Amino acid sequence: MRIANKARKTNETAIEVSVDLDNPKQVSIKTGVGFFDHMLELFARHGRIGLIVNADGDLHIDSHHTVEDVAIVMGQVIREALGDKKQITRYGTAYVPMDESLGFVSLDISGRPYLVLDATFENQRLGNFDTELVREFLQAFAVQAGITLHARILYGLNTHHKIEAIFKALGRALAQAIQIDPAIEGVNSTKGLIE
Repeated sequence: MRIANKARKTNETAIEVSVDLDNPKQVSIKTGVGFFDHMLELFARHGRIGLIVNADGDLHIDSHHTVEDVAIVMGQVIREALGDKKQITRYGTAYVPMDESLGFVSLDISGRPYLVLDATFENQRLGNFDTELVREFLQAFAVQAGITLHARILYGLNTHHKIEAIFKALGRALAQAIQIDPAIEGVNSTKGLIE
C-alpha cells in the first residue's frame, strides 16, 4: 500500500498531509487560502491520488509560509509513499489546455530535485494567493519529493487559467510517473537505484 502521512509544526504553520497513491476517493484540502485549495484539489483529482491537507498558517502576514510548508510536507509524503520506487514508470508528461491557456509539465522521479519554470502571471494576486508562490510551491515540492520538474505556460491570457493548467498538468504527469509497470524489473534505472 502506497500511503503516507506526516505532521509538521513550526512557529509559522501547522501542517498535516496524508496521501494514498492508489485510492483517489478521499480528497480534502483546507489551508485557509481558497485559490490554493482549489489548485491542490485539481492536482489530486487529475493525479488520481487521495490527498488530505490540513494547514493552519500565519495568514495574517500573507500566504507564503502556508503554501511553501504545505509543498514541503506534500513532497515528503509522496516520496515516502513511493517507497523503494520499484516498477514505477518514473517519467510523466502532460499538456493541459485551460480555455485560452496551455500548460505543460514533464517530470522525472529521479531522486535529483530540480525545477525549471517558464511562466509569467499578469495578476499578482488571486484572492489571498500571491501568484509568485506558484514557483515557491513547485520548488519546495520538487526538492522534497526528489523530482526533476519542468513546467511551462506555452501561451495564455488569464492568470487563473494559466496556474490551473500547471496544477492539472502536474497531477496528470505525476499520475503517469507513479504507475506500476509489471514489465519493469526493480527500479527503472540503469543504476539499479533511485534515491
